Amino acid sequence: MDLVVMENLFFRRSISRVYDLKGSARSRYNPDTSGRNKVLLDMNLLETLRTEPIFLGSKAKRILERAIWNDTSFLASIVVMDYSLLVGVDEEHKELVLGIIDFMRQYTWDKHLETWVKASGILGGPKNASPTVISPKQYKKRFQKAMTTYFLTVPDQWTL
Repeated sequence: MDLVVMENLFFRRSISRVYDLKGSARSRYNPDTSGRNKVLLDMNLLETLRTEPIFLGSKAKRILERAIWNDTSFLASIVVMDYSLLVGVDEEHKELVLGIIDFMRQYTWDKHLETWVKASGILGGPKNASPTVISPKQYKKRFQKAMTTYFLTVPDQWTL
């Protein structure tokens, strides 16, 4: 097993909300949103965005998209999936603090088999429904698309 230790994203930050985003709607809602240390999921973010959208400047949005594209392309190239974008909202500084995190697991034969079984409907559930376990290439595409739609660009004086 390989282990990567990284800095604490939230060190010396006043984080009011934390989101663990995977780019999927399936089982991605935390009904218990009370309390400061609750980790919210994709559907919680989408629910919040209806009334409190998160806007990024065009330069920040480009930097975020490029970083996500680079990181997810690398992870897909080494056959890794099931990562998340951890997003902390620092209300005090009006900033988002984010980074890709999680127990990153390789897409081995057992995960490939799980994808096939769930998609086929052999064990029940809807046939051809989008499985929760997908290939690293599919995971990367879904992740990139979702992160692009979650964070909106606010036009600046340079945007036509």
